[in-house]
Amino acid sequence: MFEEKSVFADSKNSKEFSDFSKIIKDGIFADSKNRKFLDSPIKEKQLIGDLHIHSRFSRACSKAIDFDNLVKYAKIKGVDLLGTGDFTHPTWFSEIIKLREEKGILYYQDFPFVISGEISLMYTQDGKGRRVHLVLLMPSIEVAKQFNKWIIQKGRVDYDGRPIFGFSCVELMDAVKSISSDIEVIPAHIWTPWFGLFGSNSGFNSIKQAFQDKEKNIHSIETGMSSDPEMNWKISELNNKTILSFSDMHSFWPWRIGREATIFSRIERYRDLIKQIRENKILGTVETEPAYGKYHYDGHRACDFSCSPDKTKELLGKCPKCGKNLIIGVENRVEELTTQEIDENKNQKPYYKLLPLHEIISLTTGTSLATKKNWEIYNPLIGKFGNEFNIVLKISKEDLLKSLPKNEKLVELILKNRKGKIKVKPGYDGEYGVAVLGEKQGRLF
Repeated sequence: MFEEKSVFADSKNSKEFSDFSKIIKDGIFADSKNRKFLDSPIKEKQLIGDLHIHSRFSRACSKAIDFDNLVKYAKIKGVDLLGTGDFTHPTWFSEIIKLREEKGILYYQDFPFVISGEISLMYTQDGKGRRVHLVLLMPSIEVAKQFNKWIIQKGRVDYDGRPIFGFSCVELMDAVKSISSDIEVIPAHIWTPWFGLFGSNSGFNSIKQAFQDKEKNIHSIETGMSSDPEMNWKISELNNKTILSFSDMHSFWPWRIGREATIFSRIERYRDLIKQIRENKILGTVETEPAYGKYHYDGHRACDFSCSPDKTKELLGKCPKCGKNLIIGVENRVEELTTQEIDENKNQKPYYKLLPLHEIISLTTGTSLATKKNWEIYNPLIGKFGNEFNIVLKISKEDLLKSLPKNEKLVELILKNRKGKIKVKPGYDGEYGVAVLGEKQGRLF
């Protein structure tokens, strides 16, 4: 069972905290408007899962991504369960099938993985070009082999770990159901303009529009970095969908892996995981502040211009510098598709809103993420407190000050981050957001 093998990389230095279910029941949330933004630590025996990742065979991804590095940095981060990513790529799949399989869970050095991958569908429907990214979870190596046998008939899979195909969401779902009802299909980063199912430039206005009569087989969506659960609660079609978060990481570094994740109860087999997803039994999610995402605001990167949805309306959707149409971001698109007020009585899950620890350290040092100076602060903290999630979520102010006696500013930022209180200048048109510390700004990610 996971709780015996890998629940938090090192729990020796962490204290026992109150039960997560009690936190939910008692409503201990940071937001004064009574929204479900969580401000209390996770119970030790629950799992943090990051199931949307990529291998070294996906474009624009680190060539050093292998199972050794994935396991090493997952433990450093405090992630307990990973997706394999890119299972459709033949070379990566040849490495995946070497893992030990038990009840649909794969193990590398006793660290658990679920077979996962992302595919890109690019096709025309109702006279409009569609581009939709989907995450797939596989219940076993055997089923993954069957799916790969089918999909290789549709196009090449050896050139990219995130292959592109010209068939529709409906055709994919037909194939999935003919292979195994245990395959899970999850619309990835659902709001991003170019490749999200709800994207402003190439998406749909509803899951029903994309999957038609197969919509009932979509049980969940992935928020993506530019949205959080609260934004998705405004869409009535999502009332019966589970809201998941995963990193979509392109490298294994701790500021990438687990930057967004989902909190699960204990899992012994693949079907335990799928049951939680399909029945909305997850415990919560880890999110970045949506403004950090590359597509939160409207704008034009080439013109160095961004603006809020209200300003876009004033500008009639045109860039004031070049006169072309602005790229409409996630916040604007959510407003466009909103169909309901947020109902606090619905089965909505709490969530953390966090910045990775390296980002916080970088704000205090004024250096880029991967500098030696930042690692010299980061590594001793990991050595003492076990993993990053322990530090950003659990360790008391007193214990942090003892470990950082000459760095009260960093302690202050860790605690502010824990409450989601670090301000952000929103990202837009492919540009990440920027942290704002008083008058000073620090570029993130």
